Amino acid sequence: MVAPLYTTASGLLFHAGKILVVTVGLPARGKTHISRALERYLRWAGIKTQVVSLGDYRRKTLGGAQKLPSDYFTLGKKCPETIELRQSVLDGCEHLIWDFFNAGGQCVIYDANNGRREQRHRVAEKFGKEGIHVVILESICDDPAVIERNIRSVKISSPDYRGWDPDHAVQDYYSRIRDHEKHYETVDELDVPSIRIINVGEKIMVNNVRGYLQSRIIFFLMNIHNRYRTIYFARSGHSLHEHSYKIDADLSDIGWEYAARLRDFVLERRAKSLKERGLDPKTSRLVIWTSARRRSHHTAWPFLAAADPKQPGGAQCKVKVIERPQMSEINPGVWDGLTVADAKREYPEEWERFLKDPYTFRAPRAESYHDLSVRLEPTLIELEREQEDLLIIGHASVIRCLLAYLIGLPPSEIPAIEVARGDLIEVVPASYGVHSQAYHFWDGPGRTHGEGEGGYEERDPNNFYENYAEDTREKKHRVGYAGDEK
Repeated sequence: MVAPLYTTASGLLFHAGKILVVTVGLPARGKTHISRALERYLRWAGIKTQVVSLGDYRRKTLGGAQKLPSDYFTLGKKCPETIELRQSVLDGCEHLIWDFFNAGGQCVIYDANNGRREQRHRVAEKFGKEGIHVVILESICDDPAVIERNIRSVKISSPDYRGWDPDHAVQDYYSRIRDHEKHYETVDELDVPSIRIINVGEKIMVNNVRGYLQSRIIFFLMNIHNRYRTIYFARSGHSLHEHSYKIDADLSDIGWEYAARLRDFVLERRAKSLKERGLDPKTSRLVIWTSARRRSHHTAWPFLAAADPKQPGGAQCKVKVIERPQMSEINPGVWDGLTVADAKREYPEEWERFLKDPYTFRAPRAESYHDLSVRLEPTLIELEREQEDLLIIGHASVIRCLLAYLIGLPPSEIPAIEVARGDLIEVVPASYGVHSQAYHFWDGPGRTHGEGEGGYEERDPNNFYENYAEDTREKKHRVGYAGDEK
């Protein structure tokens, strides 16, 4: 159930009580990536969730590694100053956890190494006595390539290594890992609910975890990974009947022109990105998702043509196109084909409710954005599972929901996300969130313009329910825009 519209009398969801997820693992084992991904998913599900990161708190209160005693990151004997500093950081994180729970929060993910059995037992006992459901989440990684990728992509870019030579920083971090390995105690306690993840999703083991919400956490963790990939979003091409939801119209001539331009632009940008990573664009597969609607699926046809090995010069790329019926656009119900003036005149009461809360409002025989979000939850899980570069060719309403999930926007902002035809949105998932950027590559019908420049209409006036963001200038949310790319 995505973004539920109800709460229990306590203000918590699913009668699950308060949950503390305590991460365990050696440095550079993907704990932060797992923590942030789980936080994103639980927030999308409507659960008040927060990550409390010991490393982030230490850097915020004490500064970078250069300002700390030399024995701060070792686990052997320490000087009194180091002992006092480390205890102050632990106490500060615990205060943050209590503050969040006392303010009505339901789930905290405590992102720290917690590699000593005595330490995590103390945390579990302390919070368990207060009625908090404690779950131990251990991340184990024995793949050297994954470990080094985590170090280079996350750890050496932190303030601890600002100004360092990258190779020198990597070696220093490895020395920190070797010291932790001497004192690390793997999770083998049977009296505390625990989850053990091997190589960030390769294998998962569960002990004594009970409850609906806890089971949803396990389900989500079974579907994640931390491989580098780029997710592209683009609207489908212009169709012969843009204003009608009921008519499954094919692309117009301009729509086919748009589809060809989209193919060229995506392949060009992706080839550049792959070459920078040392990969061959002709052999690295691009997965393409479309809805089952003709205008969405047919926008992907030029990619299939480019992947045909029989064409002159051979295949330009390697693609796989998948139709996902759940990705159909939002159903406008009786508002299908109406203009704003028509809706105001024929449904004045519904129009006022729509303006007050466009996320939860449902026009007669229509879907709300909440309904659409619920429908798309299986797609979100598949989005987490996908390990190859992915292009989603979809409808504006669907792209809004998927972008809001990845970026971490609250549900109330979903209807006001601008998704203009002619923009390619790139999203790169990272350990601390996502990097997103929009690139403009095409002008034509359906493209938002200030005054309908180029002789084109600014938008289809009969499709305002689908294109709500384009009609909500004061509430518009835009993905980072990189300007024209011709």
